[in-house]
Amino acid sequence: MSDFRADLRAATRAWHDRVDAGFSHFNLAQRDNYAAFLLAHARALLPLEAWIVPDCLIPGWVGRSDALESDLVALGLPLPQPLALELPRDDATRWGAMYVVEGSRLGAATLTQDVPAVFPTNYLNARHAPGGWRGLLAGLETQAASGGAPWKAAAHAGAVHAFTLFDLAAREASPVHS
Repeated sequence: MSDFRADLRAATRAWHDRVDAGFSHFNLAQRDNYAAFLLAHARALLPLEAWIVPDCLIPGWVGRSDALESDLVALGLPLPQPLALELPRDDATRWGAMYVVEGSRLGAATLTQDVPAVFPTNYLNARHAPGGWRGLLAGLETQAASGGAPWKAAAHAGAVHAFTLFDLAAREASPVHS
């Protein structure tokens, strides 16, 4: 049996590392940096989740846009201008982007330790429902197996585009140095 997730992870490892490095410059213990971090994430996540429509791929799936928006409101910040998203709305491309967006939930759990308790952390604390990540991976594998090489190529393109949006958002945001 193919392990498409492992193939996708290996193929996008450099993008993952690049995005992690881009966001690592934000000192999340400082309010201005935390705000800039959330605003940058919003520029990428909000248009991605609106385009993916996660519950159309996995019924009952809950994204993190609402959690992110509530954190921005709690900090007194307006919603930022979303980054442009121009991708075909085929399921394979959406599955690839969803893999990236939902995989970032796992990393967010480790970031909360750097955020003071007085800051809102609905976004960083938005965990998968029990079995949610495993269900997403199983769905990804099932779709890849039935879709073959063209499906896998489109899913890869969706993952790369999602990483590209987060990378652009990180590069355009400015950490505050104090």
